[in-house]
Amino acid sequence: MSLVQKIKGILFLLLLFTFQETLSNGQSLQKIPLFIKGREIWVEVAKTPEERARGLMGRKDLGKDEGMLFIFESEDYHQFWMKNTSIPLSIAFIDREGRIVEITDMEPFSLESHLPPKPILYALEMKRGWFKTNRITKGDSIRFSK
Repeated sequence: MSLVQKIKGILFLLLLFTFQETLSNGQSLQKIPLFIKGREIWVEVAKTPEERARGLMGRKDLGKDEGMLFIFESEDYHQFWMKNTSIPLSIAFIDREGRIVEITDMEPFSLESHLPPKPILYALEMKRGWFKTNRITKGDSIRFSK
């Protein structure tokens, strides 16, 4: 095998690895609009156990009005942590009716567990401070359509 063929093979493997890493970092997740107090945001939807476990791990940034919505099969005290997540985040815990029951900030790379005060069906992660900046508080509701 020539040196050129070896280099082409290595480049191919690097491209393949990069493509797989992009997909595993959530680039293939469905994006949908959500509405909170008249504001439209775009969120990636994590609905399978694997998608929820990965969350925003490995991401370098989020857009201004972008986040991740976690959808669970049933209401429960679903916990979150920031393992391998470098973006400072705020999380809104959301009940079955779409009401925010708690908002809390989470530290990058922390293994601290964050639990809702009551069972939830959804959780919404946004850049840290997004909820405060947009005057979104406990008791506000999210909607899936205008």
